[in-house]
Amino acid sequence: MFSKMENKLNIVNKSNVFFLIGVIFALIGLVSLIILPFGVNLFNLDIDFAGGTTMTYNMHKQLDKAELDNITAIVEKATGAEISSAQKSGDGDEQVVLKSATLSSEQRDAAFNALKEAYGLHDGTETVAEGETAHTDVISVDNVDPVMGNDLRNSAIKAAFLAILFMLIYIAIRFDVRSGLAAIIALAHDVLVVISAYVIFRIPLNLTFIAVVLTILGYSINATIVIFDRIRENRKLIKKTSFADIVNKSIWQSATRSVNTTVTTLLSIVMIAIFGVTSIRNFAIPLVVGVVAGLYSSMFISGAVWVKLTKNANKA
Repeated sequence: MFSKMENKLNIVNKSNVFFLIGVIFALIGLVSLIILPFGVNLFNLDIDFAGGTTMTYNMHKQLDKAELDNITAIVEKATGAEISSAQKSGDGDEQVVLKSATLSSEQRDAAFNALKEAYGLHDGTETVAEGETAHTDVISVDNVDPVMGNDLRNSAIKAAFLAILFMLIYIAIRFDVRSGLAAIIALAHDVLVVISAYVIFRIPLNLTFIAVVLTILGYSINATIVIFDRIRENRKLIKKTSFADIVNKSIWQSATRSVNTTVTTLLSIVMIAIFGVTSIRNFAIPLVVGVVAGLYSSMFISGAVWVKLTKNANKA
């Protein structure tokens, strides 16, 4: 499918252009991380990292997207606060878990009273017959301290760092150290592009961010390894060709597989992003961005960086 592109577009020779494009899309994410220690926050931090209130209620009916949207609207109107996440849980999907910035006791009471009026919920104060026990539909109302949010953030950073470190070791053993560094640079690009998406689209930054980053790291490194395997095979088969030409040929030979894998992956994720509830969309949208970024970095960044690192090593 892409075999004819090999002579028309030499990715390695045009690498500076592709590097520049990658930097442009990753720049916002990089800047947002650099300025964060100086007290400038560009992220839409959710309760998991910034602290806030989590409320869980038993709604006594199976919840779908329309019901979750309705519950969110009712609570936002009653409290005057934005609900960052509304998820269904429990047996039969009859419980709703709402997350927002920290709410006062008056706001929490207003939220429940509004849902009580709309859905006939019980607060445990109703009079019951002798021998029966009053029950409440308030499963839990908890506040998450910002200090706990900092611990979660640090844990996320450690998880991502360890994942990248083990990937570097694995690739260095399987190929060589320079290819490992090239793969890590490509992974850094993908993560920064995803972070840029969180900033640009104001996606709430919560624990799903950890899942998104680790998923993208695994997906992107797999796409890169496929190309690196082809490069290694071609280096054995093609003896009188420069390493740069071998890399370019290998990339285009692997392009059909890379594109097809990405498209099939995106089909399912995009459907989730379109039809899922808000919390699921907040997971799916950055995942879509990350998958596309992974395709770009595996084809246009990782191999070209490997060539540049090899040339610099040979000059030294």
